[in-house]
Amino acid sequence: MPVSDADMVRAWTHVLSLSKLQPKQTVTILTSQTTHPQTLSTAIIAASNLGATVNRLDLSPVNAEFAHSRDSLAYLGTTPLTGNRPAIAALKESDLVLDLMTLLFSPEQAEILESGTKILLAVEPPEVLVRLLPSLEDKARVGESAALLQGAREMRVTSKAGTDLHLPMGEFPVIQEYGFVDEPGRWDHWPSGFSLTFPNEGQASGRVVLDRGDILLPMKTYINTPIEMIVEKGYVTSIKGDVDADLLNDYMGSFDDREAYAISHIGWGQQKRARWSTLGLYDREQTIGMDARAFEGNFLFSMGPNNEAGGSRTTACHIDIPMRNCTVLLDGQEVVREGKVVSLKQAA
Repeated sequence: MPVSDADMVRAWTHVLSLSKLQPKQTVTILTSQTTHPQTLSTAIIAASNLGATVNRLDLSPVNAEFAHSRDSLAYLGTTPLTGNRPAIAALKESDLVLDLMTLLFSPEQAEILESGTKILLAVEPPEVLVRLLPSLEDKARVGESAALLQGAREMRVTSKAGTDLHLPMGEFPVIQEYGFVDEPGRWDHWPSGFSLTFPNEGQASGRVVLDRGDILLPMKTYINTPIEMIVEKGYVTSIKGDVDADLLNDYMGSFDDREAYAISHIGWGQQKRARWSTLGLYDREQTIGMDARAFEGNFLFSMGPNNEAGGSRTTACHIDIPMRNCTVLLDGQEVVREGKVVSLKQAA
C-alpha cells in the first residue's frame, strides 16, 4: 500500500524527535542512486521543520563488479566513502547522519561514530518504515533483553530440527537496535527491534540445522530443504543438504574468504509488529528484509565480520539467517522457547 508524503513526514518527525534532534543542529543525508526518493524528500522536510540545517551528500555506487545482487548488504567493507576524506570530514562535522545508502560494517562508519556523530540507517521502503515505526516501548523491551545478554557467559541454541549450538560470550559488547539514535556516537537502524552480541573469538561450536521456513539473507529466500552446518572453533566447517545448501555453498564460496564462515552476531528478534511472512510479499530488490531479521522470537544467526562490535575480523560476505522455532538459553535460563519469547520477568 503506498504511503502519503504527510504520513512519511509525520514518521520522520517522530523518529527525529526520539533521536533528540535540536534546532540549529546539522543533519547530513547520505544518498546514492538506490535511495528511495520519497524517503529522502520527506526526511528533508521533517528535519527542516524541526529547525535543523539540512545538507545532502550524494555519492556514486561502488562494487558493481563484485556484488551478486543489488542488495546493499551483498558486498560489505568498501563503500563510496572509502578514501573520500572530504566527505568523511563533512559527516564528522554533522550532529546527525541519515544514512539512506548503507555504510554498515565499514571502517568509515566507525570513524564517523567515534567523532560523536549519530548515524541512523533507513533504507527499507516507506510502507515498511511507517508500519515499523519505533517507540520508547521498543527501546525498553530491547534494553531488558540486552541486560540479560550483558550478564551471560554462554548462549545455547537448540531446536527440534536438530540444532545444538554452544556460544561462549563476554569478549564483545552487547548492541541494542531499537530504531532511533538518542545518544552521541550511536548507530541504529530504522526499522529494527533486537539485541545482539558476538561469540568469543574461535569458541563457538556445535550443530545448526536450518529448517523449512527459515530465511537466508541477502538471498531473501525461505528455505525449502534442510541445511546442516557444523561449527568448530568459531567457524562453520561444513554446509550440507539439498539444493538450498548448494546455493548457499556456491554463494559463500565465490568470496574465497575463510572469514566469511566465521560466526558473526547472535541474538533474537523482539519486534512485535514485524512479520515472518512479509518477505514473501515483496520482490527481492524492494527490501533488505528487516521484517525477517526483527520478527519476535526468531534466533538471528549470522556469519561474517565482527568489526561492528570492535573486532578485527572483516569480510565482504555477510549472511544473516533468521531461524524459527528455536530455544535460546543464557547460562541455562530460557529466554526464547521454541520461537516464543519467554517473559523477561521469568528469564531474569
